[in-house]
Amino acid sequence: MFQLLRDGTPRTRADLAQTTGQARSTIAARVDLLLASGLVAPAGEAVSTGGRPPATFAFNPGARVVLAVDLGATHARLALTDLASNVLVEHSEDLDIADGPDRVLTRVIELADEMITSSGRPRTDLVSIGVGLPGPVEHTSGRPISPPIMPGWDDADVPGVLRRALGAPVLVDNDVNIMALGEHATTWPDVDHLLLVKVATGIGAGIISDGSIRRGAQGAAGDLGHVAVPGRQDVLCRCGNTGCLEAVAGGGALVARLRDTGRDVRTTADVVALVRAGDTTASSEVRQAGRELGAVLATCVSMLNPSMIVVGGALAEAGEHLIAGIREVVYQRSLPLATQHLRIVTSRTRTRAGVLGASVMATDAVLSAVAVEALVQ
Repeated sequence: MFQLLRDGTPRTRADLAQTTGQARSTIAARVDLLLASGLVAPAGEAVSTGGRPPATFAFNPGARVVLAVDLGATHARLALTDLASNVLVEHSEDLDIADGPDRVLTRVIELADEMITSSGRPRTDLVSIGVGLPGPVEHTSGRPISPPIMPGWDDADVPGVLRRALGAPVLVDNDVNIMALGEHATTWPDVDHLLLVKVATGIGAGIISDGSIRRGAQGAAGDLGHVAVPGRQDVLCRCGNTGCLEAVAGGGALVARLRDTGRDVRTTADVVALVRAGDTTASSEVRQAGRELGAVLATCVSMLNPSMIVVGGALAEAGEHLIAGIREVVYQRSLPLATQHLRIVTSRTRTRAGVLGASVMATDAVLSAVAVEALVQ
């Protein structure tokens, strides 16, 4: 019954009885349990058809809070949200994932404590934590598995460390998966087949199929960055293989090539700044990176047949140059049937995609039918 109320529409007891087919006495008892939990709150009175107007009830997203954590190769973004993924408090800072789990998670815990305090909410209101990591994650255990850019993180007990410190259940996933969840839930909820591509220091994809995230057998689905680009076997990737898309078209590769031309660039953000300043060489490099990415995505389009590709990550901030390169190759290389209604767009949630997705993941877990039943009992 609570799942019906999650859409936020106020309903009367009679509405709920009619929809569920349950007896009014059962409905009344369950509404009372949900009211006591705080997950449902009175929402005024319905229009009377004669006699006393009936009371209505609706989902109360402010009843609890969740912590959303988006960790990238060089950044940390945290948000405290309500149960509808509305951001209450947020914070972002530079943080190197290569510093290792002890230092990074200690900083996450410090920031979480500060954010909960500044929100004015009691610690007991924190009911779930969602975390995104920039590497492969075994979703069932929440542990990173041999992540290429995360030295010291292999099999780290991320959920255990955070749960012991913050006192709430923890879910962990790959950062691109949570970006896909965030973009899908908040911007494209009616799109059942969506591919989110993150282009930053690394490159990866989150796959939404039939309206749900697809992680694969070991959580490694969507690892585009280590797909080989034909004809680029001369380029060594940090994973140990050669010709990987990330090594050819990722932010680090663009930085290296532009530095070779004498330009003062150190980060993907510097590349974006050059493009925005009208540097033709930087713009050409970004567009070519889009073409290389498009060659790999054309295969994905033929295999997965998404109706939308959303491009996010730091390099997507370079404007149309990256998107133009992707479109150029995808529409040329994929079959007409697969691209007939395909849209290729830039992320609308931008830097917030990760924390919004982490919030969605955390709230879906804590508001599942099983979890709500346990809470009210």
